[in-house]
Amino acid sequence: MVQQNMLQNTKSRFELLKWLLIIFLLVGGMVANFYYSQVIVTIRAAVGIVLAILALIIAAQTQKGRKAWSFIKSSRTELRKVIWPTRQETVQTTLVVVLMVIMTALILWGLDSFFIWAVAWMTGKRG
Repeated sequence: MVQQNMLQNTKSRFELLKWLLIIFLLVGGMVANFYYSQVIVTIRAAVGIVLAILALIIAAQTQKGRKAWSFIKSSRTELRKVIWPTRQETVQTTLVVVLMVIMTALILWGLDSFFIWAVAWMTGKRG
């Protein structure tokens, strides 16, 4: 029992060390990008991409990283199950939405004109 508890404690410390390394890589990359602003942008971008990939690789080795990767894989599986609408269905739905927006705009324009006329009539300020 004590040995299992000590093993768990060591794992959590190692996880913390990994997350600190990830933070150090990302913050260090941002500071270096600012500090070396005179260096060509292409080189700075390449270094930033390499550091981000390194941070992702280290994050994938953590418990939360494995959970996140599992979630991403299951999301891709669910995405493949979706039945996407055909082009004709998409065009028809878009046209219905456009027509409804135009009709709503005309109704609101008519109500606005009526209220402007009614207020002008009540206040006696007719054009």
